[in-house]
Amino acid sequence: MKNILSLTLLYFSLIMSCSSSEEKFQISDSEIITNDPETIDDPTVTPTIPSGNYKILALGDSYTIGESVCDTCRFPEQLKDSLALKLEESTFNLDIIARTGWTTTNLINAINNENPANEYDLVTLLIGVNNQYQQKPFSLYTSEFPQLLDKAIALAKGDKTNVIVISIPDYAYTPYGQSTSDPTKISNELNTYNDFAENVSNQKEVSFIYITDITRQGLNNPELVASDGLHPSKLAYTKFVELIRPIAMEKLE
Repeated sequence: MKNILSLTLLYFSLIMSCSSSEEKFQISDSEIITNDPETIDDPTVTPTIPSGNYKILALGDSYTIGESVCDTCRFPEQLKDSLALKLEESTFNLDIIARTGWTTTNLINAINNENPANEYDLVTLLIGVNNQYQQKPFSLYTSEFPQLLDKAIALAKGDKTNVIVISIPDYAYTPYGQSTSDPTKISNELNTYNDFAENVSNQKEVSFIYITDITRQGLNNPELVASDGLHPSKLAYTKFVELIRPIAMEKLE
């Protein structure tokens, strides 16, 4: 009887031993999978976007064409170069429809005349300062800016997520702006323009990037103003791009 009991105890002991070993193996296996470096979300790793050929279109006025700065210093060129650095295997082609002094009316006419194809992966829109500077009725802007935004969306393959609206810089914070009769009036009016553009962008679910505060440092930091004492400098445009690039990269993912 004792022998039978001993054998029985030995049998159950072996079973429990095997079960315990399996559990230890399973836990160890799980730990190996969990700690696999490929499965860890490393916050220090910069996300990448697929490589390919991308087309960018920049719509605007002197702030887009880069008055008084070199061709590669204006923000669309800096944005293109910045994206290219992040994507060494990709190519970026940039088109610009912009000219110094253009109002919303001028930009609409230029787009209609050039009739670009609706094939852009990214479209930026920065317009309105000349409506304010030339004291056009604000109603003109409220009528034409939405038209331009709709056109920008169409040019971006009809995809609103491929469009970025950029706020209007404040030239009151430049030597030229300070020489006018009322810099405060300039800032207040540009606030009204920017508020409207932001509201329309939000309604259409288009990204709006506010860069105006950068230009409002122009009096304290003269390096942000171009040699003409009016337009943004290369440094100011670099700061624009620091805000624009992360959003642009998300849109190209």
